[in-house]
Amino acid sequence: MAIYVMLTTLTDEGRKTVKANPQRIKEVNQEVEKLGVKILTQYALLGQYDFINILEAPSNGAVSKVALELGARGTLQTTTLAAMELDDFISSVK
Repeated sequence: MAIYVMLTTLTDEGRKTVKANPQRIKEVNQEVEKLGVKILTQYALLGQYDFINILEAPSNGAVSKVALELGARGTLQTTTLAAMELDDFISSVK
């Protein structure tokens, strides 16, 4: 399974939703897991992004599907990055 970093920014509609129902965040997490992507950890952020999620997914396609599904709702925008373990990176550049 591959690791991904997903940075999320709430839209105006997303901020209204979270303010009215903060538990919605965890409901969305369950929906992501039903799409076959595991959330390894998640943090709320201060600054340019509202959340950072470390995900495990079977493929680029699986994580792309999640990003498209979430983005199509109009409540958030995502930036997704593929990540690799540091030891794997070091091995690949030797």
